Amino acid sequence: MKKINAELRPYLQAMPDILNYQLVTKTLICIWLFLLGRLFQVLLRSSGRVAVTSGDWKFLFTTWQGLLILLLGLGSLFIYVAFDLNSKIVLCRNLITGRIEPLEESIKEGFFSIRKLINAEGLLAVLYIALIAPVLGIGISISATENLYIPTFISSVIEESVLYSALAGIAVLFFLSVGVANLFILHGVVIDGLPIGEAGRQSRRLIRANWKDYIKQNVKFIILIAGSIIGIAIVCLFIPLKLITLIPAGALSRILIIFFVSAGTVISVLADLFGIPLYLLKMTQLYYTYKQGSEYEFSEVKREKQFRYKQAGIVLLIAVVIAVVVLYIRFDRFFPLDTDVRVIAHRAGGSEGRENTLSGLETAWTAGAYGSEIDIQRTKDGFYVLNHDGTFKRVAGDSRKPEEMTLREVKKLSIDGEPVPTFEEMLISSKGRIVLFTELKGDTADKQMADDAVKLVKQYKMEDEAVLISLKYELIDYIETNYPEMHTGFLTFASFGNTAALNCDYIGLEEESATTDAINAIHKEGKKVLVWTANEKGSQKHFLCSEADGLITDNVSQAIGIATKLEQRSDLDRMVDKIKTMF
Repeated sequence: MKKINAELRPYLQAMPDILNYQLVTKTLICIWLFLLGRLFQVLLRSSGRVAVTSGDWKFLFTTWQGLLILLLGLGSLFIYVAFDLNSKIVLCRNLITGRIEPLEESIKEGFFSIRKLINAEGLLAVLYIALIAPVLGIGISISATENLYIPTFISSVIEESVLYSALAGIAVLFFLSVGVANLFILHGVVIDGLPIGEAGRQSRRLIRANWKDYIKQNVKFIILIAGSIIGIAIVCLFIPLKLITLIPAGALSRILIIFFVSAGTVISVLADLFGIPLYLLKMTQLYYTYKQGSEYEFSEVKREKQFRYKQAGIVLLIAVVIAVVVLYIRFDRFFPLDTDVRVIAHRAGGSEGRENTLSGLETAWTAGAYGSEIDIQRTKDGFYVLNHDGTFKRVAGDSRKPEEMTLREVKKLSIDGEPVPTFEEMLISSKGRIVLFTELKGDTADKQMADDAVKLVKQYKMEDEAVLISLKYELIDYIETNYPEMHTGFLTFASFGNTAALNCDYIGLEEESATTDAINAIHKEGKKVLVWTANEKGSQKHFLCSEADGLITDNVSQAIGIATKLEQRSDLDRMVDKIKTMF
């Protein structure tokens, strides 16, 4: 135990300095992002846009505003690395070597070290840190992109193909090896003032010579820190909450649950705040250790003022008590028992019915879905039929595109024994039963399709039972502008700018991008949020407990079953489920 305490002591002593650093740099970064966001809005408005989305990405490469946004964005990555990593490495160096230096000097030193990264090798290093490392989940990345991900609809395609999976595996191994070999590249630049190329070569030499010890030290450090956090959580959170379950449900048990869950949330936030800096502190110690060939001991930092842990604890306790009072008074408002999120079947009936068919629609309705999402494309002779892919190869074994076939030819195809339906047939079948979310799809998704789809919806008097959606914003904007009585939705998996101000009624977010902030911003503009395509139980429960309006899924019955069970939750489950949607 004494040995463990001795190993933890340097990290505990560093926490006040880390906290001060985090508060200052996060504030500076927020100011920079605020100013950058305002500048982006000016550039977007000058081009007649309010946002750039995955359906409008060409704008970035074809206009001066887009090119300037790209350059500013790239420059911001360098600034982010300077504040979020380089200055942090300077701080870690000072904590390890016992150097006393004002915080502003550490930040300034880290910021100006970015000059050594303004070259081809530096650009590659910054792009790796900002874009590759967070996707791989290995190494150090900047906080701005730490949640970067591969969209589910892309990862699912990769997983379904042996070739794509093999290529993805090779790419992961390649980038992983590059990342591990260059783990100390920023340390060489910041601490030793090396050019980026020499810093990379030094890092690779250090890793080659010490990779076994590096793995051992990482595992040891993670166990030490994670074990400490888990121990605190068990003693301060899990045991008390378990004991509370023995108390009869009532005001007392609810107050105690709110208190300990709120305290647990504070612990979680603090762990997130200190996690990366503490790991970087360990990495910096290893850098010194590997350079000198023997373990580098922490030097004692003599501070003029000691951090007042007792006073800080009292402040946190008061904050938690205030939170308890507010949350108790508005408990049902903050943690509703049931859900208002509507379940929408993907491609007619999801995985429980034939894709984009009448029977699939029937399956969705029978399961209790609020809506059914379908895909329409135009035939050679001007009719609209249902199909998701570019051809009928996957669903019907015919490699021709819908626009290469007449309706008569399409009707001869079979989807597991069932003919391909027309849009009109789907409208007739869904009328009065289920809302039809119709995606304008494929190469024929144009203004003609938009006009024809509106005409058909109006013909069957289904303006309130149909929503026209698309990945092509120009079509949705066209419909909303010319047919404001229609319900419209734009689907996007990546965007920046004022996405909530886009001209439509619904905005569909890919599940990883459907954050609480994004949903709230869209609601603030009076629009509704669709989340697509959440199929896993955990993801479905997450969004059913969120403020989203609709959930598009392949697993309809599963989602509806989860929604039903939400009404049976305890106060503890209600709090935990809601808090999970916020982080």
